[in-house]
Amino acid sequence: MRFGCHLPVYGPAATRDTLVGFARRAEALGYDSLWASDHVVLPWRIASRYPYNATGDFPLPPATDFLEPLTALALVAGVTERAALGTTVLVLPHRHPLLAAKMLATLDHLAPGRVILGAGVGWMREEIEALGAPFDRRGAWSDEAIRVMRACWRDERVAHTGEFFRFDALACRPAPARGSIPIWIGGHTPRALRRVAELGDGWHAAFPTAAALREGIGHLGAACAKAGRDPKTLTLSARLGLPGKKPSAELLAEVKALRDLGVDHVIVEPAARDLASMSAAIERFAAEVRARL
Repeated sequence: MRFGCHLPVYGPAATRDTLVGFARRAEALGYDSLWASDHVVLPWRIASRYPYNATGDFPLPPATDFLEPLTALALVAGVTERAALGTTVLVLPHRHPLLAAKMLATLDHLAPGRVILGAGVGWMREEIEALGAPFDRRGAWSDEAIRVMRACWRDERVAHTGEFFRFDALACRPAPARGSIPIWIGGHTPRALRRVAELGDGWHAAFPTAAALREGIGHLGAACAKAGRDPKTLTLSARLGLPGKKPSAELLAEVKALRDLGVDHVIVEPAARDLASMSAAIERFAAEVRARL
């Protein structure tokens, strides 16, 4: 089982010194990966329901500093040597797929073979529409975007005619170091799990309980059977909050339950307060949870 850390990319902790210090400390502690989440803009009025808490209210005020994830990961790439660099998740409709393909391949070229694209379709209508994508068609838009990106990474000469994107033959170099970039699809809806089976290299679940993950794995298995895909070819990953007051025994039981369900990679997210508290949280997790698995 591998472990990663969510980076301080929003709020008061989203500074160069904290980002660099935390990334270096996580790598020194033996964490396998470093991750950034994605918002480009935060509207002053959000009617869309936030899917990761009981109230449905987005937890950050609009004027919060929120670093662009690929830019932040480029800085982290330059101050680390080993850890994988991932997005949890990059909201595909935020960027034209040609631009996203170029940015991700550039990052992987400069940090050879270290990039993982956690990718999702997004939940905030206001943000997605402000950036020019059709919210109600964002699933189909994203499926086509994934195919465009994979073609850019794979082929020297790429042309495309689809519902959302059309372009004549072009090149989008450099290629990723390994020829492609693994794509772990986020989301838990039937359509998202079908996307995993048809287009993904893995499933990236956000803040799942063991019961919810078990149910999702069942639906994913059915989607794989329909797509003719062996579920064993997919990486299962999960992003977990790291509450400061939760006893280590509870965290250990939670991670063991995920491991027993087949989760390969867990990304822990400490509260983004300051370097000292975040470092202490991942040190405690490494000593009291990771070391006991």
